[in-house]
Amino acid sequence: MKKLRLFALTAIALFGVTSAANAATVVLATDDFVGITFWVVSMGMIASTVFFFAERGTVAQAWRPSVSVAGLVTGVAFVHYMYMRGIWVETGETPTVYRYIDWLITVPLQIIEFYLILSAVRKVPASMFWRLLTASLIMLVFGYLGEAGYISALLGWVIGTAAWIYILFELFSGEAGKAMKSSGNKPLKTAFTAMRMIVTIGWAIYPLGYLFGYLLGGIDTNALNIIYNLADFVNKIAFGLVIWSCAMQNTSVSKR
Repeated sequence: MKKLRLFALTAIALFGVTSAANAATVVLATDDFVGITFWVVSMGMIASTVFFFAERGTVAQAWRPSVSVAGLVTGVAFVHYMYMRGIWVETGETPTVYRYIDWLITVPLQIIEFYLILSAVRKVPASMFWRLLTASLIMLVFGYLGEAGYISALLGWVIGTAAWIYILFELFSGEAGKAMKSSGNKPLKTAFTAMRMIVTIGWAIYPLGYLFGYLLGGIDTNALNIIYNLADFVNKIAFGLVIWSCAMQNTSVSKR
């Protein structure tokens, strides 16, 4: 019964938030492939959000913050994608600022998930949290400043990419990576490795999209939107599912 109530409340709240923003949305054309990807991603995000919050109560106490944050990531993305879909259908454009508003909230939340899952099984220093959070914010802020024209586009790309590379260093060879290796928790190691691969391979699409789509102008706007949409679909939802799976495995072990 608790799951059903949570499921209903989550769905009503999220749909209610977006109802006003989409009240005057033009009908989505059946041949608008970009608009269709916005719609598919929106539905995937809301389904994932409801799932994560419904499952939150089934995992051990130590893992609930991680699963909750996974739900927040997809929930925030759902709201933004519904809004971006409306803007796209009405104007045929997706202003840079809308994507960065989404990323500015969801990306730092995803990065601190590494700290949260490590904290669920062992003690980790708070400095790790702040380093990961700061690097993610630098990556996003300078990326936006460059794409929006507030600073040199090349400088924004270089600083943003450097911050992403620093995050990878922290996850592979830094304190976070070392903490994972010494944790002695097999499900955690599996999840951490999968999440790290998403940040490495999945997130590479964003600086590459900036480079070829904005700096070099070699990618069509429609194609770039589709790539970003599908990347967000995988990177956010798969990221959360990996965390949920790890939480469930650790919960099963603790009940034995």
